Amino acid sequence: MTIHVASGFLSAEALAKAVRRTILALALTLAPTWALAQALPNISTTIVRYNTRKATVKPQGELKAQIDAVDQEIAEANRLGRIGEGRRQIARGLALLDGTPWTAALDFQNSLALRSERTLIDSAVSYTLRLEQIYSPSIELTPAISAKVSLRKRPPAGPPGPGTTPAPAARELATFDGVSRDLRESPLVMELDLAGAEDGAHLIETEVFDGTTSLGTTALGVVLMKGLDAKLRALEAAAAGVPPGARADVLYPGDFIKNVNRGRVGPGTFNLAGEIAAAEAVVATAKGGKDPFKGRTGDMERHYPLEGAGEIMPYRVYVPKAYTGATAMPLVIALHGLGANEDSFFDAYSKLPPQLAEKHGFLLAAPLGYRVDGFYGSTIMGGGDAASKRRAEYSEKDVLEVLRLMKAQYRVDESRIFLIGHSMGAIGTWALASKHPDIWAALVPFSGVGSTTLAERMKGIPQFVVHGDNDATVNVNGSRSMVAALKKAGADVTYVEVAGGSHTDVVVPNLPKAFEFLAAQKKVASAVPTKQ
Repeated sequence: MTIHVASGFLSAEALAKAVRRTILALALTLAPTWALAQALPNISTTIVRYNTRKATVKPQGELKAQIDAVDQEIAEANRLGRIGEGRRQIARGLALLDGTPWTAALDFQNSLALRSERTLIDSAVSYTLRLEQIYSPSIELTPAISAKVSLRKRPPAGPPGPGTTPAPAARELATFDGVSRDLRESPLVMELDLAGAEDGAHLIETEVFDGTTSLGTTALGVVLMKGLDAKLRALEAAAAGVPPGARADVLYPGDFIKNVNRGRVGPGTFNLAGEIAAAEAVVATAKGGKDPFKGRTGDMERHYPLEGAGEIMPYRVYVPKAYTGATAMPLVIALHGLGANEDSFFDAYSKLPPQLAEKHGFLLAAPLGYRVDGFYGSTIMGGGDAASKRRAEYSEKDVLEVLRLMKAQYRVDESRIFLIGHSMGAIGTWALASKHPDIWAALVPFSGVGSTTLAERMKGIPQFVVHGDNDATVNVNGSRSMVAALKKAGADVTYVEVAGGSHTDVVVPNLPKAFEFLAAQKKVASAVPTKQ
């Protein structure tokens, strides 16, 4: 069944090229060599923002010529492995697309970065960070360079609403003179006293001056908690006394903080106070050897150690109120989009997925996928280096481990295990379905793309596919071509193409239909091809 499909399909080869051009065409991808990468925005998210901006602006004439030149510089930086130069050119391209002249001062500002051994901080301890540059800008400076450092409470996300309290003024922490004109060669090491600062999210802002002229400001997001180190030590000691299945839930905050501080992952939306409190609640509930999660229904976050990765992975679970274990229930595995995490299908999309899971009597589980840019084992975006392969491998493994855990902890109807995803999650949905077609009873990809050569392997899995024809992030041809290939292979596909729909606004209106579709599906073993 097809609901409104426009014409214009791409060949598999052309589609692959278009996908790389649309999402990660500039494949500076995810270089693992950034020490202390928590000080920089996620590179893949930055690239997507740049490509989406290009698709929205649709540059023409002189602007197009300038952007084409920028793209050539990005490609050359990628070829040579010069990630800092790639970031510079992306910043230049974004400025041009926004109608902002690329000046020497703007070049300098975009070169600045703050780096530290820690971004989730015990404010009772002296704090050290460095002002550095990620590339050498084209600017002439005098020797009179100085830096002023301030601490500011981080404002809430989104635009201020009526009655919003103005953000508190920044608190000046220190001023440094004699700053090097080359912060790549000689970073400025700054020791700061944060005692007395309020717990919570803050920005450490550093403004650089040439004499009295401001050259630009850079900021590092940090989270402060007085006594944090002692709390983490207490949780580590208490973990030994809880049931083995819940130890990872107690150790997760400390493990995550360690990995953020090592530069393995970004802090994202990690709620430091909330995560510490949740771990302490598990310890309190587990006294006497009690399993703190046994018999619980509703929304909960769980954790487990991912073998081989050396890290504790989070995953989100919803258990319907009617669940008792007496009857097997269907299970939906939900895969988030690029830059999001395991909370996406619970806290975003108008919080509909848990409500629909409750309505239809589905267990719902959302893995992180190892990294926010793991792509769940898909190789459609390229990235053939060892680090990219490792990330993809563990991303896939994380999904399969969450599935294994759900089947171990709950009574799951093996004939009704479903896979849904949005954007990168849709890419992962098609990738995992082609690799493990025997598992899934149905698929729901929103705004995605897949390799049409794998359609034959998924022909026995019913699918509900949604895409907007005005998607500036993942071109609608991604779904059109996959649907065409799947139908040619004989798959049962319902395709909803939303006229005027963007990358994200097509999800919420179609989630109820998607869950109704899943409610009608049950795996027919003979229809699923065996893995070769």
